[in-house]
Amino acid sequence: MKTPLLISAACLLALLSTIGAALPYPILPPLFAAGVTNGLNSFLGLPPKLLFGLALMINPLGLLIGSALLGPMSDRYGRRPVLLVTLYGAAAGHAITACALLFESYPLFIAARFFTGLLEGNGSVARAMLADRLDGDLRRKALSWLNGAFYLGWLAGPLLAGFTLVWGVATPFWIAVALLLITAVLVAAALPAEAPSDATTSWWQVARDRHALNLLREPDLRSLFIVTLAYTSGVTAFYEFYPLWLVEVPGYGSQGIAWTTAGLCAVMTATTVFAGRPFKGEPLLRARRFAFATAALITLLAAGNANIGIAAIVLFGIPHSFYNGIVPTWCAERFGAHGQGAVMGLISTTFCLANILMALVGAVLTLIDTRLILLLGAALTTWSAWRMGGWHASMRGRDKLQGALQ
Repeated sequence: MKTPLLISAACLLALLSTIGAALPYPILPPLFAAGVTNGLNSFLGLPPKLLFGLALMINPLGLLIGSALLGPMSDRYGRRPVLLVTLYGAAAGHAITACALLFESYPLFIAARFFTGLLEGNGSVARAMLADRLDGDLRRKALSWLNGAFYLGWLAGPLLAGFTLVWGVATPFWIAVALLLITAVLVAAALPAEAPSDATTSWWQVARDRHALNLLREPDLRSLFIVTLAYTSGVTAFYEFYPLWLVEVPGYGSQGIAWTTAGLCAVMTATTVFAGRPFKGEPLLRARRFAFATAALITLLAAGNANIGIAAIVLFGIPHSFYNGIVPTWCAERFGAHGQGAVMGLISTTFCLANILMALVGAVLTLIDTRLILLLGAALTTWSAWRMGGWHASMRGRDKLQGALQ
């Protein structure tokens, strides 16, 4: 396959997959926090904010499992078949989600979001596909472009939801079904057919023995997991609860949330053009500086008024884009010997775990004040940036010692 077609196929997959994943963010807050009773926010008489937190958590729980398994399984069975199965399955998941909204069935909605998240964990497969076929500056640029495609999906998804709700709350999800089916057809046409797998073990054995969390046996990969979990916990606290903040503070509805998200993602996408360029210096220390800037903007959102908070939401895209332009490429170069699918799966798994933890904690803290979960996120991101300094010094010392022994 020619390199431009490979990169284009991966970016298209990322774009159209995340459109579906991003749809609920402007839809759910008004359903659960606007004070109008419906079948979704009155399930078992539980507090609507608690139900909202659980609804946010369940999709990342599926993503957590999918990200841990799909990357390593694609190392074994091939990128193309894993991507096609997950794309068709995610389309089915969005169709079930649409039905759940029409029936106002909270249990069906939860089940559909879990199933969809399980199959949307294929982002690690797309990253691995680029990481194991490209190298050097081209790999860094391609992974940065891939991140840009993910960001653009987070832009298009909320916009699609915000401006198609006039035709019914399920309409955005039916559109997502069509887009994912189109993506599957294009991926099938773009990616070359792979030789049938000669694996004799069952998929369950592969999932059990080769999942991404096995990498935690390595000290440096365990440090990567801890640092990344802290950073992404802060980021997901921001992602999950700034729409609720927009409902409570400036009083926005779905379209207001969609426009604010559009501003954020437009900034992220534009920044990606610069984030993938070569730079001098230590990658981890550079990422550390952007992590501190990210933490500062989350703090401004929690502590500021409506205008300051909205500005912080939009500007958040700048340091976060640079951070994501550095860390995955550095991981691919330093830890690629462990299998690109497994390494990228570990990064994706960490993000999903952070989503689950912050949704659970946020479901409790928002009962008191939404700003508390944002302040917690800022504190975790700050700690992650601080911890990167010590980790970098430790790795540098070991690298020097190994060089001297050789």
